[in-house]
Amino acid sequence: MSDKNLTRKEISDIVHNKLGYPKSSCTKLVDTFLRSMKSTLIDGESIKLVHFGTFNVKDKKPRKGRNPQTGEEIIIKERQMINFRPSKKLRQQINS
Repeated sequence: MSDKNLTRKEISDIVHNKLGYPKSSCTKLVDTFLRSMKSTLIDGESIKLVHFGTFNVKDKKPRKGRNPQTGEEIIIKERQMINFRPSKKLRQQINS
């Protein structure tokens, strides 16, 4: 497995190479898609991408924690986390 991250620029280059649209249009397309995903998650809604997976926003309750440097017990505040569950098809492709 590669340690390389896929950047927005690389995604727009892939779209440009596959579809042949101008790079500026591909960049706008990718940015619009990601902005739409971001605003949907901020609103607390789920995103389901068929044959890819589902993004959910989950509420985490406050809990006790410990400062590893001092050993002091602290309370970790409640927060929201983004959870990704890959589709069955994607899991099968990764594991084959």
